[in-house]
Order: sequence, then C-alpha cells, then structure tokens
Amino acid sequence: MLAACDKPAPKTEDVRPVRVIQLAAGNGTERVEFSGDVRPRYESRLGFRVGGKIVERKVDIGTNVKDGQVLMRLDPQDLRLAESQARASLRAAETGRDLAQADYKRHQDLRTQNFVSQAVLDAKQSALRAAQANVDAARAGLRGQSNQAGYANLESDADGVVTAIDAEVGQVVAAGVPVVRVARTDEKEVVIGIPEDRVGQLRRVNGVSVRLWANRGQSIPGKIREISPVADPSTRTYTVKVSLPPGTDVRLGMTATVELATTATANGTALRVPLSALVQDKGATSVWVVEKERSGAPAVQLRRVQVAGQSGNDLLLSGGVQPGQTVVTAGVHLLKPGQKVRILTADVSRRGDTEAAAVGGGAQ
Repeated sequence: MLAACDKPAPKTEDVRPVRVIQLAAGNGTERVEFSGDVRPRYESRLGFRVGGKIVERKVDIGTNVKDGQVLMRLDPQDLRLAESQARASLRAAETGRDLAQADYKRHQDLRTQNFVSQAVLDAKQSALRAAQANVDAARAGLRGQSNQAGYANLESDADGVVTAIDAEVGQVVAAGVPVVRVARTDEKEVVIGIPEDRVGQLRRVNGVSVRLWANRGQSIPGKIREISPVADPSTRTYTVKVSLPPGTDVRLGMTATVELATTATANGTALRVPLSALVQDKGATSVWVVEKERSGAPAVQLRRVQVAGQSGNDLLLSGGVQPGQTVVTAGVHLLKPGQKVRILTADVSRRGDTEAAAVGGGAQ
C-alpha cells in the first residue's frame, strides 16, 4: 500500500552520444587506382622479305640492338644465283641492242645513197628500240635481284631491345613471317584496364600519376594517350594506355599502379564525408544533420544527399547539405528524427594512444 502511494519516477530523456564532423567545401576530386604493366609504345615483329633457310642468329632475348644491326641471316646461295642470272640476261640484252644499233646505222648510210627504201630503215629503227627496251627490262630485273640478295640479312629498324625470338637456325621460313621482336626503349607506357562504369570519367581526368611496385615512393607523371573504343572480350574492360615521360628509368614488364584524379562534380567542388555517415532511408541515401532546438539542445534531422563519387575512404556529396553543417559520423543507426544527441569531443588520436597504452600494459 505504501508503494502504491509513491509518485511515479520521472522519465529521463533519451540522449544518444554521437561523433560528428563539420562539412567544408573541397575540390571535389575523386581518385581511383588501376594496376597495369609497363610496355613499349612501339614493338616491331620483324621478318625476312624473302623466304629461305636461316643459317645464323646473331642476337638473344634481351640483347640491346642498334638501328641497322644484323639480327639473322638466310642462306644467300639461291639469291646470289638468281642475281647472276639477272646479270647475264642484262649482258645478253645489251649485246642484242649493240647489234641492232650497228645494223640501224649501216642502213642509215645505205638510205642516204638510196640503196634501201625508207620502210626498211623504219624496220631497223623499230628493232633498235625493242632491243633498248629489253636492256631496260633486264637492268630493272638485275636491280630487283640485287635487292633480293640484300634481303638475306634481317636488320633492326630502330634502337631497342630484343623481346622474343620466333625462329631458330636451320628453320625454313616464308617471306613476311615474324622471326624476331624488337621493342623500342625510347618511349614507354603503362597499359591498364578500365571497367565499363569508369570510362565516362576519363573525360574529366585532370591528373595522372604512376607508381611502380618496385619503387612505391616515387610518383611519375603520366598522360592518357589512347583509350580503346572496344572492350576486351575476355575481361570486359577497356584498354587505356598511359604514356610516360621520355628518359624515365623504368624497365619493360614492371608492375605499375596508375592513379587517376577526376572531377566528381560539374562545378568542381564537393563535400567530403566518411562512409560511416551514410544511411539508407526508403531507398534514398541520407545523412543525419545536427541542429539546435529552441531549448539549445542539439538534435538530429535526416537529410537526403546526392553522392558524386568516392575519394579514398570518403564519399563526395554534391547536394542535400551545405558547408558548415554538422553531420553525424558514428552512431547513425540508433537515431531517429528529432533525437537529442550528445556530441563526443574526445580526440580520436588520443583515444587510440590510450588504447595502445592499455594493450601494451596488459601485455606486460
């Protein structure tokens, strides 16, 4: 009976502790990274311009070569015989021309003495012209055969390094079949694959940097040189080639990471919030904004926002909130509209040091 006469205990107001950040306008730059490898911009697959049997290989994989250096040789015997035949044909044609020229001159003298008719002289002149044409044809054939004999030597067309050898000594190859690959070392690039949803952002790229796995502390400026218009059928990504500055000390085949800095919003500015600040409300992305009531106590209200992109572990917001507003970053799933909150002001770094010290003391 005495308990029934007591007054009910007053209800305590539910105040949730939360962590917050104050929004500030940023540059709205989104940074994404893609892995790739270093490749030469130009790689030639060299082959002989004539067919034959390989009798000598003068380079190995990794050999540095100069422009005009001999890489392989074919057996030149058949080519030399063909050249000798063409030279003999030229001499025969020249002999026939000389005979036709002498015959024409003799008939010219006879014509002046009226011993032969003009028709006979015209026939001799035609025979001389035909003989001269045979000489021209034989001379051109000799030049062609001389070039064919020179094609027995396979020469490098630029300074570079041998990356592959596709034929060996004793092998008979046809004309045009690649036997040696030479990569130029003066221009290099990094090849990466971009997923479908990122291709459109390449138009807004305002900065490209390359980091090598072998030297992660060095950042090399790059430039997008080529974007493939067709996706790779196996990976379904679009090939992008990033050129490196001339003289960059990198080796072919090195693993590299390309960082692309893109403008996430149209005006180039955005508000940066951590991923933990977002909540899903009825299918829309929202954040809790801290506002003060008339009583002066802080309370939260839900605001829908537009996500413009991602930068590291943070998200970029392009609408729904304004710079200077306070947004909840921890404890978002325990709040409701109008919920009064208590803002935690403890320094995160100090809290981390305290926890580390506590762990260290426990270990001792």
